[in-house]
Order: sequence, then structure tokens, then C-alpha cells
Amino acid sequence: MSAQITVTVAGSERSVAEQTTAGELFEGDRAVVVARVNGQLRDLFHILAEGDVVEPVTVDSEDGLAVLRHSTAHVLAQAVQSLHADAKLGIGPPIRDGFYYDFDVETPFNPDDLKALEKAMQKIINEGQTFARRVVTDADALEELKDEPYKCELVGLKGGNADEAAEGAGVEVGAGELTIYDNIRRDGTRAWGDLCRGPHIPSTKLIGNAFKLMRSAAAYWRGSEKNPQLQRVYGTAWPTKDELKAYLDRLAEAERRDHRRIGAEMDLFSFPDELGSGLVVFHPKGGVIKREMEDYVRRRHIEEGFSYVGTPHISKEALFHTSGHLPYYADTMFPPMELEGAKYQLKAMSCPMHNLIYQSRGRSYRELPLRLFEFGGVYRYEKSGVVHGLTRVRGMTQDDSHSYVTAEQAPGEIKHLLDFVLGLLKDFGLDDFYLELSTRDTEGEKSSKFIGSDEQWEVATKVLEDVATASGLELVPDPGGAAFYGPKISVQARDAIGRTWQMSTIQYDFNQPERFGLEYQAADGTRQQPVMIHSAKFGSIERFLGVLVEHYAGAFPVWLAPVQALGVPVAEDYADYLGEVLERLKRKGVRVELDASDDRFPKKIRNASKSKVPFTLIAGEEDKAAGAVSFRYRDGSQKNGVPVDDAIAEILAAIESRAQV
Repeated sequence: MSAQITVTVAGSERSVAEQTTAGELFEGDRAVVVARVNGQLRDLFHILAEGDVVEPVTVDSEDGLAVLRHSTAHVLAQAVQSLHADAKLGIGPPIRDGFYYDFDVETPFNPDDLKALEKAMQKIINEGQTFARRVVTDADALEELKDEPYKCELVGLKGGNADEAAEGAGVEVGAGELTIYDNIRRDGTRAWGDLCRGPHIPSTKLIGNAFKLMRSAAAYWRGSEKNPQLQRVYGTAWPTKDELKAYLDRLAEAERRDHRRIGAEMDLFSFPDELGSGLVVFHPKGGVIKREMEDYVRRRHIEEGFSYVGTPHISKEALFHTSGHLPYYADTMFPPMELEGAKYQLKAMSCPMHNLIYQSRGRSYRELPLRLFEFGGVYRYEKSGVVHGLTRVRGMTQDDSHSYVTAEQAPGEIKHLLDFVLGLLKDFGLDDFYLELSTRDTEGEKSSKFIGSDEQWEVATKVLEDVATASGLELVPDPGGAAFYGPKISVQARDAIGRTWQMSTIQYDFNQPERFGLEYQAADGTRQQPVMIHSAKFGSIERFLGVLVEHYAGAFPVWLAPVQALGVPVAEDYADYLGEVLERLKRKGVRVELDASDDRFPKKIRNASKSKVPFTLIAGEEDKAAGAVSFRYRDGSQKNGVPVDDAIAEILAAIESRAQV
């Protein structure tokens, strides 16, 4: 009888034979793709030792999906080199909903190439190749990979923070030993291999046919324009074919809701090349929505005790050194301008200027909380590869606000701001959300970017955490996601098709008051330093509007709709009558249009439907004779013979209640 060892499996002790693998503990359960052994993810071929604590990791878990997708990325790389022998390998990490792999190839991939790669991948998958882990020395790896220059470069990153040096490099080289994964055929021969940290699924068979290559794009090696441009192939993989189909259906729905397409169709906004990338102009109908948003949030800030202020779009560079934003955010700020011997910066954030307003005269504790708010035009130098419609722009308008409070007032002010934020989101139709608490990194290279003492961070983090917990909403940790000057709460909202968007943020700042020497006279006559709390309700109007376009698929609630009531006469003879009805609505503040085109009535109705107007008012002979109109709603339903007074009342009630029609 072989010697026995004791391991803990899913919380229960078990006695197993020496040389037992993690996979043998879960034999027969195809859902288990890797194991967590003593807190570390391991292949199912990993041999267990005395005292190991083992937990199964299933393919439908976050870790399990990441392993499945990374294994599929390896199959993609194997397929690429089987069809393009001269292709050089970059990095292939799992990402949200899929994976990618970068390749140095002579000719960019086209859609037909992706189809051919899918066929080659399916052949590899059907072979049932296994992933075998092999530990190598740096020297041996460099010799074995001498024809793979990018992999050799990654070997040099081992022992440091690989992901800092190159996005996704952590899946290739970890901080410990160096490993290569070999793909082994059923006859025991080696089919292919790749530098990789692992772990992997036990067999390519588990990928099945629930994968798809989505697209290819150019990507610079290690994200730098100074490096060679590679071809990045994006793909997705799921535990089952049904889940893949559901994902593709979600993508199709997201495409239907794409705010860039809807914005063009509804004539809301555009991005003229003459202005430059990431800079938007709002057309009259888009301007209506933007103005409604501005009017709403300005009124709400005033109701919540904020004072409206204004600051310029540029400032001497030294201001951002005082605030601490330079050099931290230099890469995302536009280059400075030289003027009269001084350097000026486009404003990337309004908080330093609000500090100057606070600093302009002496302050007493009786003035606190002091709340300042503005629509600040700010400019961020986003890389061209991440600029995306309204949701990632270079010029934006922030509803930037700052509360100056005593330390004792901070918890109450944060609760006040969180209630404000949640109420605003609900008014705009977003009512499914959770909170994220972003804290600092305390270890690794990133830890040096955070300033302040341990005590300051502990106090600030606890205040935010206590308020977030008391809200009753789900609270998700985001280690390392804080701003350099303090932790933050962000509200993550789910839209109509379940996608999550980061919306409003509330940040606790103990740093800038100190850097600007901000003080107030306390009740005992001493000079004290206030706490500064940053909050953005929309974040940026542009991004929030982009999210709303996709959430509503352009069919805005009546109060936000660019045109709230559209008149469509059955024939030209009834245009004047319907115009009089619309004029009454207009005098009540309703945004109206009359379709006086030469189109036939059926086409006018089709055009009204495409325009997503909430109320289409129709008038013919019977309506005119009765002093009535007929309603046609966005879903195609109709209500005939509504007295004009009742019709006006219905529309006004829908606007007042912010109803979705």
C-alpha cells in the first residue's frame, strides 16, 4: 500500500496516496478546470503535498473563466504559427469577456484570416491536447525562445512587476520561477509550447466549440508608440455554446444601442475631424438634452446647499504642482503653452482653482460645510487608442463640486453626497447599482504614487467604508484604485442590458488642504485644516449622456426627449388645426414639431417612429370636428379621440413625473 498524505479538500480533511494530483480529487467533475492549492491557482496535474488545502475552481467562476480564456489564447497562438510560420509571439492575456493575443506578422489579419484561424483552432481543440507545465531557467528559456524576441524581452521582466512594464505580461512571467507550457498530443509528442505562468485547463477538449475570434487591430508592443506595431487578435470563449450565443446576442444588442450610431441617426452630436480626436460638438437636438441635464444638476446642487462658481480653462502650470497633480497626471494632461515667460496648462481638473476661492479670504467654522460647484470645462490627453465616442473624450464638462468640512462633519457630508448621487441617478432612470471602494496600494511599485500618512489613509478609508456600508448597497473593494490624494467611493450603475458603468464618485482628500495651506478658525479660536471632499454627480456630461443614449436606445423619457410631441396631420387640410394644438403645448414649455413635409401620411408615421418621439399627435376630420387629437405612442399603440385639454394634461404630467412613455 502506497504512503498516504492528509489534505484538506473544500474544508474537509482527506487521506490520499502520495503523488495524487489535484485533478484526481475532483475526477468526474468536468466543471472543475483548475484548483486553488494553499491560495494559489494550480493545474489539475499539480501533485499534492502533505497538509495542502485544496479548493475546486469551476469553469463558470471568475478565475475559471480566466483560465479557460487564457488557454484558448494559447490555442489561437498555436494556430497562428501553424498557418504563419514566421509569426512572432507577443502577449496573450485573458480580459473581460474574452482574450487577446499579439503577433508580429508581415501582413495584417483580415476577416478571412480569422475564419481560417478558427478552423485551425477547432482542429487543435478536437485533438484533445494537454497543457504540460515545465520549469526552466532564464538561460534555458532564452536559448529555447531565441527566435521569439518579444518572449525573450519578457524573460527579463521576471522578478519585477511585469504588468507595470507591459499590459498582460503577468500571465507570462510571474515573480517566481519561469515556466513554459507544452501542448502535448495524445501520442505523447509535443505539438507546440509557449512561455507562460499558467495555470491552464487540463485539455483543449474543454474549449469545445464555444469560442469565436471577434476582430483584429493594431497594437504597439508594450503599449508604446516607440515600439513595433503588432497585430492584436481579440476572441471570446465561454463554458458552453449557449453562453457564447447569449454573449453574441448581448453584443448585437449593444451594437444596436451604440450611442455613436444613434447620435448620428437622431442628429444629436458629431466629432468633426477639423476639431481633433475626442472633441465633440452638440447639434441643436443634442443641445436640448445637454441643457436639460445642466439645468437639472445646477438646480439640484443649489437645493443641496452648493454655491455656483466659475473658473478659467487655463492656469499657470505651477498651480498643478501646488495641488500635486503634476507630475502624477502629466501623461494625461495636454502639453503646456508658453506665454510671457510662463508655462500655462489646459485645466484637467477644477479642484485647485476651487481651493483658490476658499483661500481668497479667512474662513470660520460657522461657514462649514462650504460647498462649491461649477460646470468646469476640462481637458484630458487620452491616447488615441482609447478615445471612444462620448464615453472617452479629450474635452469634457464636469459637474465638479467640492465640500470643505471639519473632520467631524466628513461622515455626514459623505452620506449627504451619496444620497444626492443616488437620487440623481434614479431621476435619470438608472436604479440598479452597487458601490466600489477604491483604496491605495500599500506594496509594490504603485504604492509610491500615494501620498499621506498611514493614519490619514486609515481614517479616510474607514469614513468612506462606514458610509457605504450603512447605505445597504453592495460594496466591492478596489485595491489600488484610489487617487493619489485619497480613497474614493464610485457608484457602478447597470444599464438596461446589464452592462456596468462607473458613474458618480466621492473622494476624501486630506492632501490638497495641506498643500494649499487651507484653514478655518475653530470655535476655540485655533486655526484648523479642513477636509476636502470631491464629488462628481455626472462625472462628465458627455459620458453620462453617452450612457443614457445607450441605456434608452435613444428613446428618452419625455422630459429629456429633444422633441416631446410631434404633430402629424392626416392630410394638409388639418395642419393648421394641429399647429394650433402644438402652439398651446409650446406655450406650456413643451418642445414640439409639426411634420409639414410633402410626404404621404404613412411615411410620416414611419418617420415619427424612427425619430423616437414620445408623443405623436395625429389629427384628421373626426379629431378636428371633436376638438380632439389621436395619440400614437412609441410602441405603436394608439389612443383616438382624446380631447385637446386632456391631451395637453397627459403630456405635461408625463414631463413632470419624468415618465418613460
